[in-house]
Amino acid sequence: MLKRRRRVTIIAEGLNIEGTVSAEGLVEVHGEIEGELNCSALHVSEKGRIIGKIVSQDVVVNGTVDGPIHGVDVCLQSKARVTGDVHHKSFVIEKGAFFDGRSKQKDMPDKDKSAKTTAKRDAASRVQNGSGSKASAEATAA
Repeated sequence: MLKRRRRVTIIAEGLNIEGTVSAEGLVEVHGEIEGELNCSALHVSEKGRIIGKIVSQDVVVNGTVDGPIHGVDVCLQSKARVTGDVHHKSFVIEKGAFFDGRSKQKDMPDKDKSAKTTAKRDAASRVQNGSGSKASAEATAA
């Protein structure tokens, strides 16, 4: 059976790219990119530098980024230096990382919102009908 290999694109140290970069899979940046970067996953090493917009599902930065980051899971490791807004679902900043920008958490999908609203409405209905407990009434009020 053949194993499927994960695609990895490496921007080596000493390599400078200007313009838009699009890649499938993981992009490891040890060099410099000036422009927009679109990929599935990104790792910016200590010596890596990106000047421009980043769009990626998973973003791990331990180098320098000057520009906005649009990701789902974003992690700034201890040697990261990020200047720009970070749009994310989850965001981790390790001790020692530098971050100058705004953190903007993306909204939950509507399906999750409607499920929570329905659950609250059902709990409130049980309390009004006398079938809910005091704890349910307090949780509903919050």
